[in-house]
Amino acid sequence: MTLAQWFFFFLFVQGVHFLNTWKLYKVAGYKSWQAVVPIYNAVILMKIIRRPWWWVILLFIPTINLILFGVIWVETLRSFGKNSTKDTFLVLLTFGLYIATLNYSSNPTYVENRSLVPRTGVGETISSILFAIVAATLVHNYFIQPFIIPTGSLEKSLLIGDFLFVSKFHYGARAPMTAISVPMVHDTVPVLKIRSYLKSPQIPYFRLPAIQKIKHNDIVVFSWPADTVRQFFVREKGVDKPIDKKSNYVKRCVGLPGDTLTIIDGRVHINGVKNILPQRAEVQFSYDVYAEKGVSSRKLTAAGFKDFNRKYKIENITESSYRELVPYIIGRIGNTVDNFVVVTESRGLPPELIGKLGLRVSELLESKKEMLLTDNEAELLAQTEGIDSIIQIVNRKKAPNETFFPNRIPFDWNEDQFGPIWIPKQNSTIGLSIENLPLYKKIIEDYENNTLEVTSSEIRINGIPSQEYTFKQDYYWMMGDNRHRSEDSRFWGFVPEDHIVGKPVFIWFSIEGINDGLKNWRIRWDRVFTTVDGTGKRHSYFPYFLIVLLLWQGYSFYRKRKLKIGS
Repeated sequence: MTLAQWFFFFLFVQGVHFLNTWKLYKVAGYKSWQAVVPIYNAVILMKIIRRPWWWVILLFIPTINLILFGVIWVETLRSFGKNSTKDTFLVLLTFGLYIATLNYSSNPTYVENRSLVPRTGVGETISSILFAIVAATLVHNYFIQPFIIPTGSLEKSLLIGDFLFVSKFHYGARAPMTAISVPMVHDTVPVLKIRSYLKSPQIPYFRLPAIQKIKHNDIVVFSWPADTVRQFFVREKGVDKPIDKKSNYVKRCVGLPGDTLTIIDGRVHINGVKNILPQRAEVQFSYDVYAEKGVSSRKLTAAGFKDFNRKYKIENITESSYRELVPYIIGRIGNTVDNFVVVTESRGLPPELIGKLGLRVSELLESKKEMLLTDNEAELLAQTEGIDSIIQIVNRKKAPNETFFPNRIPFDWNEDQFGPIWIPKQNSTIGLSIENLPLYKKIIEDYENNTLEVTSSEIRINGIPSQEYTFKQDYYWMMGDNRHRSEDSRFWGFVPEDHIVGKPVFIWFSIEGINDGLKNWRIRWDRVFTTVDGTGKRHSYFPYFLIVLLLWQGYSFYRKRKLKIGS
């Protein structure tokens, strides 16, 4: 819905409210006309039902207002002596219209000094739950939201199994755009596995003032602008969702509005200058590691390296034993008993399981092994005894393709050789041609809601021949730190400003092996209660938290004991 449509809808709601309540205002000691004045009528209604005036503000906050409307309808009935379960059910079922039967009854009576305390334990519990939901939704939508890292695209800066607090207010909290949705869930209702929202109506985009702008190399949470999914790790056709219900991604912002970005041999350059990453950024690239006598997986593991694969030959594999090994296998080579090789991650096959299954297993010692390494790790590994050389894997084959943005031939960019590409900035104008249109076509049509027609001789935007275009909002370029294992802007392009969700600020918990089952979970204590960004080595504040918690508990115990002695 547009702003104009919302305005007329608002006026319609005000008219319905007046028709349903004008007599009730009069019975409660006010004037009938006060029921028709927008906002002021809500302030008076709060006085009638004896609730605080600031509830009026909550009526304009999406999601929260859905809860509060129901509460106010019920409270209005109770203020005029309608306390039965039947009345409560009917007013909720009719979306408040049941109040009209009271308004047009012969003798409605206002209960001026009614008790606001719930009459039953169930009522008190429901009131407490509703208050908790409203408070939590406010925090969730406008201040801090918890997230978990499900994939390794930002390894090793952020790890799979990191639990984050994401600030909504750093970049300005984005108000919900989906008007009707279940509070405190994203796009799916847990357990029920059903959609948590209605696609219509949609509220126009609005963002609260920011306390800082996105800077180069900030880690940012955003709504994935490409066709999205219902759940990660499940392959299915793309799902069309409202912006604020799209899947949440977290990447590093390497390009800002107005920048010209180029990727040369895998390294990002901004406006012709190589991007300098912050201290805690640990960007990884793929390397081939060579050793004439074989690259030992055990030595790599002992030295702290984890991002590589291992190959095992199994001589006496059976169908049942293979099923036992499946959770540890990521690939397979050969299909016969005489030639059966499995590929695993660096943790390998558990020796105790091999012994239990009675398998004859030998790890293949390879002279070349592909690894994911940071620059520092590459330097360290190059100096390790037994390693002959390491060479960064760089894709220099530029062939026309549809895999990488703008996903059109004849563009021949790839993950390591990309651009140059100009990142659109709000109110900036760019000349349009048949050659560069694929770069900005999705922006013009999908993100900024224009019609676009292209012929062999001209470009028409909203039916008007156009040789240039002025952008309505800012755009960003997001990339993962795991450069060869990250689906990012190189694949689906720009991230619009209205897709920005927030800034990760704090890791409050971290579990290694979170996708491997509960028995394999290991807490990363060195990451618990650490900041996401910052200078120097990551430092955990968890011990200080425990000290403060113990001091608080001690003070509470002392205070209660003192009060008990005093009484």
